Amino acid sequence: MKKDIHPEDYRLVIFHDNASGEDFLISSTVKTDKKGKFEGKEYPLIDIEISSASHPFYTGVEKRLDTAGRAEKFKARMEKAKK
Repeated sequence: MKKDIHPEDYRLVIFHDNASGEDFLISSTVKTDKKGKFEGKEYPLIDIEISSASHPFYTGVEKRLDTAGRAEKFKARMEKAKK
């Protein structure tokens, strides 16, 4: 195996999904000053917005935003701008 090809700071890191509250302990080289506890041990902590625990593709739960009337509002603005 070749020497000096792997990063020196490869270690276990907690990735915390803010959307679902899930924690994942994964090996990573990402840098952070935050610390967190996972199963009684302290590890570096990274907050993430979405992961497989909260992404609609993996969970099967789709969230829809209320978009009713958006096209009509846009058309009204465009008509108003033309005048």
